[in-house]
Amino acid sequence: MNPDQPIRLLLADDQEMVRVGFRMVLDAQPDMEVVGEAADGVQAVAMATELEPDVVLMDIRMPRMDGLEATRQIIAGSSEARVLVLTTFDLDEYVHSALRAGASGFLLKDAGPAELLAGIRSVASGDAVVAPSATRRLLERFLPTDGGGPSPTDPDLIEALSDREREVLTCVGAGLTNAEIAAKLFLAETTVKTHIGHILAKLGLRDRVQMVITAYDAGLVRPGR
Repeated sequence: MNPDQPIRLLLADDQEMVRVGFRMVLDAQPDMEVVGEAADGVQAVAMATELEPDVVLMDIRMPRMDGLEATRQIIAGSSEARVLVLTTFDLDEYVHSALRAGASGFLLKDAGPAELLAGIRSVASGDAVVAPSATRRLLERFLPTDGGGPSPTDPDLIEALSDREREVLTCVGAGLTNAEIAAKLFLAETTVKTHIGHILAKLGLRDRVQMVITAYDAGLVRPGR
């Protein structure tokens, strides 16, 4: 994304009034531009390819194709757009699947304008919207516990990491901020950021949300612990 250009946004929601409301807020920002509106997942996938937005604001429950499948297809396709999931319900069960599908985070639809704008700018810059602690609560709710079905644990996921990088990934999975990780591991915060960059590159992850998911999948962090 060119920092001198406005953030190009695609709105995907089956409710026209919701799209109108978002467009009014977003188009009023000097650093944002709504380039298209999709009324369902099929349109969202097609328009993401055609319009090449920087960020797709994706509703989950839509006709023809829901936002979950649309997210999968956008992330798997040629579009470099990042997906920000919008949900009516806090910790909606669909959000967990959307994050696994490659979404960069989620916001509630009733979030205030300031939170929405900050979230979009964060995603557009390559960060994740969901705070680590919120992501952890989400995963603890929907990942199986030790006694509740098959474990997703796969240690091979992190084979490429050094011991220190595994420690940092574990801390990220536990919901610690960079400052907290630095204090826990006796590192400079800039060093923590460097380790996080290496982890993202080695594992081919997009952002901190996917780091948290990977930490759970690799068995570094367990739900409820």
